[in-house]
Amino acid sequence: MKTSLPTLLLSLALLAPTACLAQAAAAVSAAGTPGASVVGTPAAGTPAAATPQVFPTKPIARPDGKKWRIGYFESGDYSEYPRTLRVTVDGLQKLGWITVPAIPDGLSGKQMWEYLADNARSDTLEFVRDAWWQPGNFDAAQRPAVRESIKQRLEGKKDIDLIIAMGTWAGQDMASMGAPVPTIVASTSDAVGARITRSAQDSGLDNLHARVQPERYQRQVRLFHEIVPFKRLGLVYEDSPEGRTYSAVDAVEQVAREQGFKVLTCNAPSNGIAPEVATRNALECYAKLAPQIDAAYVTVHRGVTPTSVDTVAEILRQARVPSFSMLGSEEVKHGLLLSLAQADYSYVGLFYAETMARIFNGAKARELSQVWIDPAKIALNLQTARVIGFDPPVDILLAADEVYEAQ
Repeated sequence: MKTSLPTLLLSLALLAPTACLAQAAAAVSAAGTPGASVVGTPAAGTPAAATPQVFPTKPIARPDGKKWRIGYFESGDYSEYPRTLRVTVDGLQKLGWITVPAIPDGLSGKQMWEYLADNARSDTLEFVRDAWWQPGNFDAAQRPAVRESIKQRLEGKKDIDLIIAMGTWAGQDMASMGAPVPTIVASTSDAVGARITRSAQDSGLDNLHARVQPERYQRQVRLFHEIVPFKRLGLVYEDSPEGRTYSAVDAVEQVAREQGFKVLTCNAPSNGIAPEVATRNALECYAKLAPQIDAAYVTVHRGVTPTSVDTVAEILRQARVPSFSMLGSEEVKHGLLLSLAQADYSYVGLFYAETMARIFNGAKARELSQVWIDPAKIALNLQTARVIGFDPPVDILLAADEVYEAQ
């Protein structure tokens, strides 16, 4: 049975606040203080506790009085990684763990890590400058050597207390090593589909935690199809296991079967090549698909950057093709038609920061909830709507949190 647009919008709007308030109420009820996490039911395979444990987020030094030492493992050069690291640092500042001067714009992941190592001030933690790893620019051939280097550091020197694993490759590699130290997997499209975590409820490893957003991409595509009843949806991605995960191909195909539309695809290689080549591949694919489709789901891809997304949007506008951004409202600002994502990325950073803080306060990574349901916010670009001849339903105009008049 097809869900009406008002009902779908209402369910999306209510789902996130309800889930978040229920979790917060449980924490406050048991702990008596905000910012504490309650662990009641242990993950499968972990011993049951006699009573629920409460893990606050307050700054605390290691048991030996020294600072917690944090390392950083990045999958490659991708604009979302430094953005995610930045908001995680902001979250740690809000919780009182660190003080950091304004971080310059335009830094790569490595540059930002070095800036944090040199400039962050804290009595309880430190970003270790030489505890930074990356397998080149998404170079699969370098992954085994990087894994071995990390393993030797963690098991040999034993001087790193927690790893931030940024991206799918980093998360997969830390999981394959058994996560020797607490590991926060960030900025991955589908941690379960990528086999980083066992399930949304259980990471499968005591030291592993990855944010999981159940049915996020199915919800996006269902909403897009409700607003724009397309018959041929365009999808650009690298046809590899990682590429399919980044672009949520399985989720799109699931909704296509449910709703009865076709998915037209184009393979745009992106890993192990120069960023400009990945961008060219993506743009060529969108140009190729545009005349054949009546809607486009613009997914996460190394070639779709804050710079190139303007060109993607223009290609689709010229072909009068409605578009939906998987990534979020920032791409709507750059000319894509619609998105459903949190407008304020700080929520995500605070989630990662709180998880780290609770681990430092005694929690096992596996004990903490991985489920994150982003606040339902609709973004709409009215200029793009006019250019392509799309008349937004009144429901969308009323429900839109962000409306852009120009690119």
